[in-house]
Parts: sequence; structure tokens; C-alpha cells
Amino acid sequence: MSGPATPPTPAGQPVAGVVVADDTPEGREQAYTDFVEDNLRRNYIAHFAHGMLGMTGFRLIFAPTFVPAYLYMLTGSSVFVGLGQALIQLGAIASPVMGAAHIEHRRLVLPAAMTIGVLMRFQLLGLAVAGWFLTGSVLVAATFFFLLLFGFFLGSQRVAFQVVLSKVIPIRMRGRLQAWRNIVGGAIAAALSWWAGAHLIENNAFGNGYATTFMVAFVLTSLGLAALWMFMREPESPTVKVQMGVMARIREFPQLLVDRDYRNFLIAQMLATAGRIVIPFCIIYAGRKMEVDGAAIGLFSLAFLGADTLTNLIWGTLGDRYGFRLTFILTVATWIVSLVVMIFADSPWHFLIAFFGLGAAASGYMMSSTTLVLEFGKRDDIPMRLALSTTVETSMATVGPILGGVIASVAGLLPVFIISLLSLVAALGVLVSAVREPRHLKV
Repeated sequence: MSGPATPPTPAGQPVAGVVVADDTPEGREQAYTDFVEDNLRRNYIAHFAHGMLGMTGFRLIFAPTFVPAYLYMLTGSSVFVGLGQALIQLGAIASPVMGAAHIEHRRLVLPAAMTIGVLMRFQLLGLAVAGWFLTGSVLVAATFFFLLLFGFFLGSQRVAFQVVLSKVIPIRMRGRLQAWRNIVGGAIAAALSWWAGAHLIENNAFGNGYATTFMVAFVLTSLGLAALWMFMREPESPTVKVQMGVMARIREFPQLLVDRDYRNFLIAQMLATAGRIVIPFCIIYAGRKMEVDGAAIGLFSLAFLGADTLTNLIWGTLGDRYGFRLTFILTVATWIVSLVVMIFADSPWHFLIAFFGLGAAASGYMMSSTTLVLEFGKRDDIPMRLALSTTVETSMATVGPILGGVIASVAGLLPVFIISLLSLVAALGVLVSAVREPRHLKV
């Protein structure tokens, strides 16, 4: 079925469609490719703006400093810190599959993706409002509730927006696009994180510095979403999957696992995710070896996010040139080294180096895992591959922080570091020995 020429749309809405002169499978594919190339500059800029502003805000949430420190301030418990981090992942377990089933039969994905993106950002607004107007156990409960919903919509958003990216940005440019948007966004986020720690949190701005930080994240991520909606042009997919229910799609997961390299990639991803269970507790570990106030939190956040800024172009360029399997391998190796430095750190400079390494590894992991999965198998299976990978990742990431919090409370933080290191070493072994670069396997 061909995609007709799209009539003019109202100002402020994306233009979409593909004009097909030759109504054959080959003709539709060629028209799709031509549309992508004709609108590449515009879509590149739109995705750059969206990613840059979105990552600026979301990194304030995902940095292993602000949210863990906030939860520890509210509860005084490592278990609750782990629980809060686990709730984000718990929310994202089922939603990737639901999101994929919601979009994989659609020739235009952006409208559904926008709805998911708006709902996700509302949870940041909820965190801010709760922090300003609630207190005590009600504030803790509300914070956990919004973190759970944030994770739920995060799972669907990762699928939806990666599908949109795969439609309009050719594989030869995905790494550098993500690198440049993360460099600019990371530079802003690094400076913003230092400023938020040193001024908003240290001075308890507007009665709750953390809530004010969440509001800043809400505004920035919303601006990025608006930029994508206003400027992106999406082609209609020449082929799509037949619409099916969520359970019917889940029953088809074994078919995706026939691909040996993708199957082993999932195993490596699961092990790497298990290796991240210690990340929320790094700021607590630092606090037990040195004084950690708002300024220190801002400085460590600057190191973490600054590393993202400085290394993204390296990850993106390496991925575009040699494939994202290599960047995934280097990412896991960087994680291992950073955690070893963290364990033996005994001065602020050591912790700065460790957080810098964690930031570099986090940016490399995000780029490698989400981009690499786009390259396995068939194009029409991209939504479900993304969903399966995200579900596997978030399932492990849900259990990990809770387990880490319990172990930290009973046996201390060092055993959590050891478990993380063993998992990361296992992930590195699987990546090196059992996963081949997918772009070299195309026939």
C-alpha cells in the first residue's frame, strides 16, 4: 500500500508522507529512501534540538547524584535509595512491549511518540510539585509514585523515539548525530548540574532545591519535545507489521532470538545492567569517605556529565566507522576501571576521576546499546527488538538496585561493588567472544 502525498498541515505540526510514482515494493522503498535523503538536513536539525534539550534535562535525573541524594535525604536509608531507582526500572518492564505493539503497525510513528513523551515529562512536573507542597511520608510516597510512572513512560519512549530516529536518520550518521547532540546537551547539563548543586540545592531554592532542579528538567525536556514536533518530517513506512495484541507479540519473541548474535547481545546487555547495580550507591560511598554537601554533589555531577560531553564524539565516531559492538566493549571496560578507582578512592580527586569514568561509560552504553540493537535482523522487527532489549534491561535494573540496597544495609557497600565488577567482566567476555558486528553480517 503506497503512502499518498501529504496535504499541507497547519503551522507548528510535522509534515509527513512519501510520494510514490512506481507503486511496486521496489518503488515504495526507493520513494521512502528519497524522502529520507530530501529531508535529511531538516530532520537532522530537529533530532539534534530534541536530543540536546531532552538529554540536558533528563541527565539531571539520571546522573547518579541528584535523585539518590534526594531519596537518601528524604528517607536516610540505602534500601529506599535502591527502591526508588528500582521503581524507575520496574515501570519500564512491560511498557516497551506495549509501546512497540502500539506503534509497529503505524506508517507514521511520531504522533504516538509525542503522546508518550508528554506523559513522561509530566512525571518530572509531578516530582517538582510534590517536593514543593508535600512533606513527610506523603512526600516519600508521591516521589516513589512519580518515579514509577516516569519509568513506565520511559520504557515506551525509548522504543518510540528510537524507531523515529531509525526512520529518518541513515545508519551512516546516527552515531555522530547522537554524539553532537550529547556533546552540546552534556556541556549544558554539566554546567547546569554544578549550578543546581551549588545554588539550587545548597541554598534550598524555593523551599526545596531538589524540586526546583526537577522543574528545570521538566522545562528543558519539554522544549526539546516541542522542537521535534514543530520541525520534523516523517516518511510513511513502506512496510509495517500487522497489528496484533501485546500477548500475541510476546509469543513471537522466540523468533527474534533465532539470531545468535542478537541473542548473545541480550545476554551481554543483561550482565552489563547487573553490573550497574552499584551506580546509585556511589554518591553514598563517597559520602562515607569525605564530606559531601550540595557543592560536592554539583562537582561530582559536573564530572559525570562532563565526561559524557567530552566522550560522546569519540563513541559516535567509533561507532559510525567501526560499528557499535566496539563501543559497547570499550564502554564496559571503562565501567570496570572506574569502579575499581571508586573502591580505592581516598581523596576528592579520586572520586572526580571515578565519576568522570562512570559518565563516559554511561554515555557509551546508552549510545551503543540503543543503536546496536537497530542493526540486527529486519527493519519491520525494530520496534519489538527494541522492546525486548529494553524489557530485559529494565527487568534486571529493577531487581539490581533493591538487591544492592539490601546488601549495602546488611554487609556494606563493598560487596555491591564486587558483584557489579563480576557482572561487568562476564558481560565483556560475552561481547568479545560471542557477538559479531551486525553491519558486517548484512547480505
